[in-house]
Amino acid sequence: MNHFPRIPELCPARKSFFICCIFIFPFFTEGVAQKENSYLFSVDLNEVKDDQLRVNLLVPKIKAKTIVYNIPKIVPGTYSISDFGRFITDFKAFDKKGKEVAVNKLDDNRWEIQKSNKLKRISYWVEDTWDTDKDNFIFEPAGTNIEEKKSFVINTFGFFGYFDDMEVLPYKLSFEKPEGFYGSTALIAEESEDRYDTYKVDSYVDLADAPIMYNIPDTTILKVGGADILVSVFSPNEKLTSSFVGENIAEILEAQRKYLGGTLPIKKYAFLIYLTDKPSKSGMMGALEHSYSSLYFLPEIDPKYLTQSIRDIAAHEFFHIVTPLSIHSEEIQYFDFIEPKMSEHLWMYEGVTEYFANHVQVNYGLLPPEEFIETIRTKLNQASAFNDTVPFTVMSREVLGKYKDQYGNVYEKGALIGLCLDIRLRELSGGKYGLRNMMLDLSKVYGKTKAFKDDELFDKITEMTGFPEIRDFFTKYVEGSEPLPLKEYFTKVGFVYKEEAKINEISIGNILSGLALDKDSNFVLQSVEELDDFGKKMGYQQGDIIAKINGESLSLENARELLMGFPAEAKAGDTLTVEVLRLKVPLEESEENGEKVSVVLKEQVEVTEKTEYHIFEGMENPNEEQIKILRSWLFAEEEE
Repeated sequence: MNHFPRIPELCPARKSFFICCIFIFPFFTEGVAQKENSYLFSVDLNEVKDDQLRVNLLVPKIKAKTIVYNIPKIVPGTYSISDFGRFITDFKAFDKKGKEVAVNKLDDNRWEIQKSNKLKRISYWVEDTWDTDKDNFIFEPAGTNIEEKKSFVINTFGFFGYFDDMEVLPYKLSFEKPEGFYGSTALIAEESEDRYDTYKVDSYVDLADAPIMYNIPDTTILKVGGADILVSVFSPNEKLTSSFVGENIAEILEAQRKYLGGTLPIKKYAFLIYLTDKPSKSGMMGALEHSYSSLYFLPEIDPKYLTQSIRDIAAHEFFHIVTPLSIHSEEIQYFDFIEPKMSEHLWMYEGVTEYFANHVQVNYGLLPPEEFIETIRTKLNQASAFNDTVPFTVMSREVLGKYKDQYGNVYEKGALIGLCLDIRLRELSGGKYGLRNMMLDLSKVYGKTKAFKDDELFDKITEMTGFPEIRDFFTKYVEGSEPLPLKEYFTKVGFVYKEEAKINEISIGNILSGLALDKDSNFVLQSVEELDDFGKKMGYQQGDIIAKINGESLSLENARELLMGFPAEAKAGDTLTVEVLRLKVPLEESEENGEKVSVVLKEQVEVTEKTEYHIFEGMENPNEEQIKILRSWLFAEEEE
């Protein structure tokens, strides 16, 4: 899962299950589920009640007299407790004669069914998670959305469950859909007509890994590395199209194809992109990865401002076709959706994936080297906010409990572990073998159906690469709590690295940390707590919209340039002019959308000393070995 900060229940009417099963879905006839020994689920997307959909199930063969039906407590990729069963209501079970059988709800996610050896069918209603008022709000890409006649975001684990010890049976899903709707998914429909779609998967793990988005279609197909790449976009005001997204990610997907050796380990992949014109209730935007697809929840703003974000997130999520699809532990292959045991290798699942998402872009000229280094600086700064004394493997194993607040570090320090491992491998191999080579070799050793044992991975990597020094790396910096040897490793590629340094700068008030985007892409100063002395002197107020800086209108395109400080040629005594839109009546006395007036703030600037962290400078005279490893690291053509 990838995300970034916000940019600034019931008693439904019921119909006969028999009618739903026999009339609406004629191909799910009596006896088929038990004859095929499979789960047969059906959902009518036309039958929406208070943001709820009814799920009907014809059950497989059950021999036990009592059995438990489960809806996931947690799903892979989220690393947090969701309790999807909280959104299930009116759960009922029926025997072969249509008589209701006793059900005992054990907790939020489990229902114990009596006389289950005579069980024929189950029905229940599923509530939309995006609009809920329940606590523990679920990050939107991991949730469900039910918008009648508009759009349905179906994370399958939020709708469909499994019986104890019966997760490996086949599943068949049937949807009746509104006129003109299309189901975008990485699944290949077994049957598809104007009103119905049917999908079949081999097990619950496969089912939970396959989201579906139903709406009036806006889709584009790209051909990359022998695979069909589906891009599906739902944009309520039609600001973004699938063709625009396709044009903007085609280049990065082609680079990823080359990065992964020329071909892809998939036949179909789906980018499911839902744009919203409303604030995010979770306070975040981003995506959730799956083996063959990724589901996005992003703001519906001008597409040109979304381009790099979509490229960056898409690059990260698409690399999950390597891990966990081709490389994963037993904890993932045999995932327990109720009481999961977490793998200790988040450094690889998310950290290496995040590193690859940036490294592929610099390798193939899509990101200038200086911007790549700036990305590293950002990760170093963000990683400093986390506890670096806990071994990464320990944090990973206990990420659902004791160290849940440390999860975000997998994208920061996790990526830095990948970076350092990459440099070390290239040094040991004379620039001929790097981290991506290691991951491709691992994918050949393992694969979709072959998992590794958590406690054997480091030894396997050491044996496979032939470098015993790599085992020391893991022992010290991943299993152990020693800080990453950043200064030493960046020296290997010709950089002088300083953890901190004093610099002189001209401030515009230190407003950056307090800014957020509103729905109209305006930069709003939501907090004035971090203003420096000059910012206080300027007179910024909470709620100010920063409209112009030195006469130049502020936009997403020039925000970095204007907000990061004065021009390089500026000097003490120059004047800073900032035009803001400010509420005519103070915020505490008015509504946020009250009348605004233009106010010009103006002061003479001063040079101040500031501590800058994680400074990189190129060496004046790097030696041949440093140049060789640097080229190997940053430029793919040097390797091929």
